[in-house]
Amino acid sequence: MLGAIGLDEVHESAYRALVSVGAADVSDLARRLALGEYDAEVTLRLLERHGLAAQSSARPGRWVAAPPGVALGALLTQRRHDLEQAELAAALLAEEYRAQAAEPAVHDLVEVVTGAAAVSQRFLQIQLGATSEVCALVTGNPIAVTGMENDAEPQAVSRGVGYRVVIEREVLSLPSGLTELSAAIGRDEQVRVMDRVPTKLVIADGTLALVPLTSRASEPAALVVHASGLLESLSGLFEAVWRQALPLRLGEAGRVEEAGDGGPDGTDLEILSLLLAGLTDVSVAKQLDLGLRTVQRRVKRLMELAGVTTRLQLGWHAYERGWVAR
Repeated sequence: MLGAIGLDEVHESAYRALVSVGAADVSDLARRLALGEYDAEVTLRLLERHGLAAQSSARPGRWVAAPPGVALGALLTQRRHDLEQAELAAALLAEEYRAQAAEPAVHDLVEVVTGAAAVSQRFLQIQLGATSEVCALVTGNPIAVTGMENDAEPQAVSRGVGYRVVIEREVLSLPSGLTELSAAIGRDEQVRVMDRVPTKLVIADGTLALVPLTSRASEPAALVVHASGLLESLSGLFEAVWRQALPLRLGEAGRVEEAGDGGPDGTDLEILSLLLAGLTDVSVAKQLDLGLRTVQRRVKRLMELAGVTTRLQLGWHAYERGWVAR
């Protein structure tokens, strides 16, 4: 847990041991950490340089931990300062890059990335840099990045980034396709499926996109597209595919199932009517003798069927589609 301030597991364990016992000599610490005495002393010396440990003046040969509130607070303050300086340096470098571009109008809008490793790396970077939403089209035969295998995706979701993903039906037949899909849906990502997806595509926050270049060359390549008319066209392509695709969800046994396109059932319509009348989810559940989670799950499914992301939009679509009367 203290890796963020520069301590690895061994040094963190050593500091925690000193905190718990109050004082220890090198041999005691070596036994506790299952280290040789030389390694234990090297570890203590590093903690001393970080201001986390010191040799006891009252008990020669023994080491004591510095107060965590003071010692760790100083390291955290320094790390925050370092991060602020790094952020400033990144902003200055980005500005310098734009200023030095020979053709700024071109370089600022489109970047060509070549090589499987470079394309894969940029694919991950775009998602890790997202702050609100990632939209993606996933084909059944990707070149540089394999299907749903995406290490950046769980990290982005944990930061509150929403995902809307449309997969080609062929992905369902891939060896790890269903496992990856179950994990994605379990993270509350919105996933839809259609028979054919026109191209692999990733769009982050509506400001940056990556799309592969179709070529007979052996080396994969992709375009990184910044805010521009081209990016708007790619966003329009994604939204068109999203509207046509069929939602996927987890069934009762944890299996990935298609949500179906038959519209809401009678219970769904009752829930909609009560919500539009102003009742809360809790009140609707009591009124219809349903569980709260059942109500919320049905509302989420209705939003998927309508292709919307908010309940306000759901109400409007419910009227437009004739699910409820005015």
